[in-house]
Amino acid sequence: MAVSRGFATTALCVLLAFLPMKTWAQSKSIVIASGGTTGVYYPVAVAICRVFNLQHSFLGYGCKVESTGGSVENLKKLRTGEVDFAIVQSDWLAHSRKGTDVFVDLGPHEELRSVFSLYTESFTVVARKDAGIATFEGLRGKRVNIGNKGSGQRATMEALMQAMGWTRFDFSAVREFTSELQALALCDREVDAIVFMAGHPSGSIKTATQTCDTNIVNIVGDNIERFVEENEQYRMAKIPEKTYFGQPYAINTFGVSALMVTTSNEASESVTRLLASVFEDLDRLKRMHPALAHLTKADMKKDIMPAPLHDAASDYYSSLSN
Repeated sequence: MAVSRGFATTALCVLLAFLPMKTWAQSKSIVIASGGTTGVYYPVAVAICRVFNLQHSFLGYGCKVESTGGSVENLKKLRTGEVDFAIVQSDWLAHSRKGTDVFVDLGPHEELRSVFSLYTESFTVVARKDAGIATFEGLRGKRVNIGNKGSGQRATMEALMQAMGWTRFDFSAVREFTSELQALALCDREVDAIVFMAGHPSGSIKTATQTCDTNIVNIVGDNIERFVEENEQYRMAKIPEKTYFGQPYAINTFGVSALMVTTSNEASESVTRLLASVFEDLDRLKRMHPALAHLTKADMKKDIMPAPLHDAASDYYSSLSN
């Protein structure tokens, strides 16, 4: 028996040695970098992996989600090859590709590639009602959570602060809670306001508005309009009325696109499988999270994409129009 088992093991090793290396590349699980578990990126990535696994797991392919600090961290992980795909804000995708802003020291990442667009993310400020914050300018002198390092919301907030001529000293206190913790911090009176870059509805914002008396702040004014005009990645946006408890009116703000991205080094087969999973089972995907409810194939192909399409994505979209 031992001889037989040893012979079988040896034979298997010889067989595997002669299999094409591409077989191993194709059979590995893809990993999607997302965000905090109470944000929108994480459940959206989970939904995408679910439709992927429903179609491909029986063929030996898998999809996994990694919880992260957000867009900036995700882009750094793509740069080092720690993940295969990532959901990121379009503005920070542009900065990473050009090597600007927080990516200056790392330099341009020209290998970044777009795969598809998801939804609009709106810059959102939630404040305690007793803090008396009615406008973005009303944050001055208050205790504000600007988000954790590595998150898109933190980077966007710092860019907006710079445009406004503000520093951290314009606030009475600055906190750096993650998306999972900031709603609790708001309702526990540790901060007066929290800042989000989020697709809506967001679980964390929902928690805050249902747990304590809050108001969602309109982000408007000449400085805001100039900031949007000077940065092509941004556009004016609205949070629809009654999205959250105690929000009877639509909220005016600005936003970016949430995009699924990868690098030119990602295997074409992986990109094609991911696209096929999403586009062929789009109705199921749209039912999995409210932020995905209004997805259309047309918008997913054409929305703001600061990086060129992966070659496999370009080929896939061409096949759809034939």
